[in-house]
Amino acid sequence: MISAGQASGDYSAVFFIEGNQVVREMRASEFGAFLDGYVGLSDLAETDVKAVLVDLSSDLLVRALVFFRIWFDEEGRADSSWNVPIEKLAAHGAKGPDMGGGAIRLVCRSLCPEPQYASELWDPDMTPGNNHFQAVRKAVNANTLKFLRVQPEEEDNIPVLRAGSEDSAEAEETRIGADRARLAQLIREQRLRIKTLQSVHRDMLSEVQREHRFEIKAVRNETADIEQKYERQRLSNEQLKYRLSERNQQYLTMQEQMATGGRDDANASAELVLLREQLDRKQRELARRDEKIVVLEQEVYELKDREPPENTVMSHLKAQSVFLIGYHPGVGHLTLPYGDIETYFRNPTAFAAERCGMNEPAYLQWLEHYESPVCQHPLESGDPCGEPLLRASQPGDFQPGLDDRCENHRL
Repeated sequence: MISAGQASGDYSAVFFIEGNQVVREMRASEFGAFLDGYVGLSDLAETDVKAVLVDLSSDLLVRALVFFRIWFDEEGRADSSWNVPIEKLAAHGAKGPDMGGGAIRLVCRSLCPEPQYASELWDPDMTPGNNHFQAVRKAVNANTLKFLRVQPEEEDNIPVLRAGSEDSAEAEETRIGADRARLAQLIREQRLRIKTLQSVHRDMLSEVQREHRFEIKAVRNETADIEQKYERQRLSNEQLKYRLSERNQQYLTMQEQMATGGRDDANASAELVLLREQLDRKQRELARRDEKIVVLEQEVYELKDREPPENTVMSHLKAQSVFLIGYHPGVGHLTLPYGDIETYFRNPTAFAAERCGMNEPAYLQWLEHYESPVCQHPLESGDPCGEPLLRASQPGDFQPGLDDRCENHRL
């Protein structure tokens, strides 16, 4: 990391990025003061900031870029536990695009010389026409930090007389070398763009999966609540039916006793009227309970088949304006239809195995061989043989006991 003592006011700066624009600039020494906690930035309180360390030459050409993240707390002070050695990383960055002075040294999430710091970095946008490299170059050219530009000394070009054929051959060789350098630079830039796009795809897929899990959990909780209400209502209804049956039996017994005895007892008549009223009341209550059960069953049905809320991830997936894509070795990229999403997330490995025409244990056995194609025969020590093998690249071609054994241990 940079400290106030380390920053010497040389040609290094830190740019804060928002969207595809540089929104704040400071010299490395000033940024070091923020890291040491001497000052804070109230407008950045509780913000995860995207920043880039810009290492410049004395003639203000970019030599190295490090794209890093840093958190500012509720007082606008830089996270005291942040310890990414961005100056050290800048010195060992991979070759990046040419920003006017040859290929720069580049450090980002996809190109990190020390992988333990990759999670603290981010990938720049390389979209042609409006990307982060162009935003950095524009800010450097504006030079609002007032760096003193030192023009490089021009070498004396003393003409040398050469034979015409030698001049032509040397010019052709120089042209070929320049073309090769431009081609190599273009290949490096395209590879970097592919890596950053893959990183963005992984992040977007993780976010879609996370939102999908939350939505499914909410729907499941809501369904569980409805089902619990339905079950309580069903049990209450059964109890009511049992009590009603008892009352019915009492009524029939009383009626039979009256018919047999022929008694015209006032108390018996009164109890019979009471029983009839209770029977009517219970029947009405039972009818209301039945109506409630019908409503609850309808709610459960509608909840299971309802359309996802508008402008949610699930609604876009169902409308196919957003596609959910998974990747599994042996299957490749899977474009998941809306109806398969819940099945996929319940067990992605089993889903991939089925697409390969295999059961899950057989797919997992092939996957272990695919990821580590070495002999699995157990030795006397208990460890596997470990002899390197040719990888069976397709699950259907894999034969346990043959493809995962060396010549000495095959069954």
